Amino acid sequence: MSGLTRSEESATRNGISATEQTFSNVQFSRQDVENTKFNVGSAYGGSDGKKYQDLLQQWDDQAEVISTNLRDVIDQLNETLRQNNLTQGSQNDAVDQQYSQSQSIFDALHG
Repeated sequence: MSGLTRSEESATRNGISATEQTFSNVQFSRQDVENTKFNVGSAYGGSDGKKYQDLLQQWDDQAEVISTNLRDVIDQLNETLRQNNLTQGSQNDAVDQQYSQSQSIFDALHG
């Protein structure tokens, strides 16, 4: 394999950047959902409040699947760059840190 062309490398790096931004946006949205769930839990009782909390939990569970898949895409794109002897093209450590932080916040709020 002769490696990536400049345009392929640029497209790969752009893909990494866009996917990382999407990942960050999903994490931000997950935090909003978690905050809403926490606020509903402390202020809104009854069976309808429980159903709403369950819905928010379902959304967060689905967002976790999306987050995992986005991380896999980022990892695969980074591996493409590494296999072609290019420097790492993403802020993988920053993404890992955001992922860990969001997970620890979720765990703390979830109990």
